[in-house]
Amino acid sequence: MVFLDDFRPSHLRVTAHSPTLWEVTFDNPPVNVIGPDMMRDLKDLLTELESNSTVNVVVFDSADPDFFLAHYDLGSDPEIAEALPSPTGYAAWVDITVRISKLSAVTISAIRGIARGAGSEFALATDIRFASREKAVLGQMEVGFGAVPGGGAAGRLPALVGRGRAFEILLGGEDFDGDTAERYGYVNRAVPDAGFVEFVHAYATRVSRWDHRALGEIKAFVNKYTRLPDSEYPLHSDAFWGAARRDGFQSVAAALFAEGLQQRTPLEYHLGSDIADITQTARSAT
Repeated sequence: MVFLDDFRPSHLRVTAHSPTLWEVTFDNPPVNVIGPDMMRDLKDLLTELESNSTVNVVVFDSADPDFFLAHYDLGSDPEIAEALPSPTGYAAWVDITVRISKLSAVTISAIRGIARGAGSEFALATDIRFASREKAVLGQMEVGFGAVPGGGAAGRLPALVGRGRAFEILLGGEDFDGDTAERYGYVNRAVPDAGFVEFVHAYATRVSRWDHRALGEIKAFVNKYTRLPDSEYPLHSDAFWGAARRDGFQSVAAALFAEGLQQRTPLEYHLGSDIADITQTARSAT
């Protein structure tokens, strides 16, 4: 495993449980935001997995029991991320979500904490989502900023939850617990937290023992009938970054940072419910 010997990520770690089963653990305190350094780590990992014919399953989880991936790092300079290599030629985040959805290896998101915004989009780009019944929280709150999700949530959710519920999730900007997410199809299954790790590991181990080519072919056929063309997703990114340049978006972001955004504060735990009032106050002040 020469790659793992040389790989030195800053905001995630990779554990090889076997040659065919890898675990990728996000670790970016205080709340696991997705910034340029984590994106660099993910791009390097994807480059390896795209040419690796041994790894059958990759499980993505978090070192933080409360946050899977909080959301995009709104305090970072987007130009740093956009300067990273992009094999697809797409914007940085779309490059990652498109590439992960096309891997021959099976990708599983093991969600025990909060996955909002880009964190939810990452989970949606993976093949399978398992959620802790008691601890998982998913949501797309970008509408509160006056924006569409930039990584393709509007393109992936309808195939999973249907048109009406996709609108409910995207237009409401609210949080969804594990049981509701399971009922809607946002996740595959909500599992009691006490046995969550064991359940995910058992499923991943089982799948990791199958033939690599068969797994890749199954994925390719399912993707053919359920995924949008890759070229659709840059439109989402363009719309998001267009909104991010507007005064309304920036005033909401400033108000949220003043309340403790991207810190271990009550706001980050309750962003799905709190963003509505903060947005209204911020917009009325401009």
